[in-house]
Amino acid sequence: MEFVTEEIASQPGCWRRAVALAESAAAVLPRPGERVAVLGCGTSWFMAQAYASLREGSGQGETDAFTASELPADRRYDRVVTITRSGTTSEVLAALTRLRGRVPTVSLTADPNTPVMECSDETVVLDFADEQSVVQTRFATSVLALLRTHLGADLTGAIADAETTVAEPLPAGATELRQFTYLGTGWTIGLANEAALKMREASLSWTEAYPAMEYRHGPMSITDGSSVVWFLGTPPPGLLDEVEKFGALVVCEPARDPMAELIRIQRLAVEIGAAKGLDPDRPRNLTRSVVLDTANDSVQA
Repeated sequence: MEFVTEEIASQPGCWRRAVALAESAAAVLPRPGERVAVLGCGTSWFMAQAYASLREGSGQGETDAFTASELPADRRYDRVVTITRSGTTSEVLAALTRLRGRVPTVSLTADPNTPVMECSDETVVLDFADEQSVVQTRFATSVLALLRTHLGADLTGAIADAETTVAEPLPAGATELRQFTYLGTGWTIGLANEAALKMREASLSWTEAYPAMEYRHGPMSITDGSSVVWFLGTPPPGLLDEVEKFGALVVCEPARDPMAELIRIQRLAVEIGAAKGLDPDRPRNLTRSVVLDTANDSVQA
């Protein structure tokens, strides 16, 4: 875990650089009124979900988020954005190849020396946020910081919150519990999905994520005194009190920027993983980039 701990702690500085980059990147990012699709895999897909919700919610245009392998073949868009840390993800490259000459594409990546530079019409490189850990943290949040800034958000408060969360104590008792549920609304549903993925990747924990009100429609049955229920953003009225009755450890910081709150969850995942003797830099069964060998459909590093 030599890399991931440092990469988590570096996020406030990376976000500042992403905010600065947003101005020069604006020329190739979606324009108001465009119909846009955003593609990614794994963590990048969840950042796509968050951005799509934010963009559409701000009135800048209809915006859909898809995992890269599931882009509808016949749906028409004015622009397609892809998010790929490695620039080598097979499903992303395949989607860009299909779209070439049909719709403008722009890719956000950490590595300028990868195939995505050839497959995409335009690219935005966040090489300052590249990572050595397989478990992705700072690249994803830096991309979202850039995109939020492009949508007109002021991230001064988010960066200040991040500077706090990289060092403050984790919720008391959270590392001793066995089941983790992350809940969001609107754009933070994507963050909740990402929080659960981090816990699975880094600590092999039992984790789930839901839109906050959907949690009431069955999933709350798993919650008891061995659970953590963590809200990303402001919970719907009455839901927090309802969950507390189940005896779960409830974590809710509505005044904190949800992207900064994700940092605490990253830290929790790493701490639990380390206590289990796991290496979050090299999780079981995972590699930094998923590259499909079309000859036999195997997955390679």
